[in-house]
Amino acid sequence: MTRWPLPEPMRAALDEAAQAAAEGEVPIGAVVVKDGKVIASTHNQPRVMCDPTAHAEVLAIRAAAATLGQERLEGCDLWVSLEPCAMCAGAIVHARIARVYYAASDPKGGAVEHGGRIFDQPTCLHRPEVYSGMGEAEAAEMLRTFFRERR
Repeated sequence: MTRWPLPEPMRAALDEAAQAAAEGEVPIGAVVVKDGKVIASTHNQPRVMCDPTAHAEVLAIRAAAATLGQERLEGCDLWVSLEPCAMCAGAIVHARIARVYYAASDPKGGAVEHGGRIFDQPTCLHRPEVYSGMGEAEAAEMLRTFFRERR
């Protein structure tokens, strides 16, 4: 079986996730890309920032908005190592992210293909294109290892 290299933004998101794990945070990383260029790259930081909203996706969206000097991220792609939760999916909607790429599914906390399926709701103001599975094995193993070491 031939294994294709991951797209650069997903590789960056997984590297950010590894950095989160090294800092004792749940290993989730996110990258925002505009016109083929990474404009924001970060990872989970709720513990270090004492902020329950400091998920990788929210931090990446905030950084990208600051970089662009606007609240709407139309034409931007979000690459993240884990399926976004309901809070992050809501932020994606409000930011008007064009495409979301995530590595691993999250049956417990995800809200894209699991749980609330935020983008499928009739009240959803914006529906990004969604692509999943690239880098799934690596992201899932990183999460399993992180939680196994803490139990």
